[in-house]
Amino acid sequence: MIDREQVRKVALLARLELTPEEEEQFTTQLGNILDYVQQLNALDVTDVPPTTRAIDVSNVTRADRLQPYSDREAILQSAPEQEGEFFKVPKILNPEE
Repeated sequence: MIDREQVRKVALLARLELTPEEEEQFTTQLGNILDYVQQLNALDVTDVPPTTRAIDVSNVTRADRLQPYSDREAILQSAPEQEGEFFKVPKILNPEE
């Protein structure tokens, strides 16, 4: 079981300032969590393969395909600034130069 002194130590390491009420609350909550972990540790999982998810999932995104956009001028006109056939954006690398 976790006690208030351990909660204070964790709070100190995490640089948290807890009120006495929060210390009591977290002592109870962390104690409940650790009790539950003890219950899980008691289970025999030797025949259970490791997983990252409880169910199988697959990627449902479509493959990227290069497609020209038919109205290039409309896109360029919607830009705040343009330079010829390109968008003009602020320089973000080496701002000192």
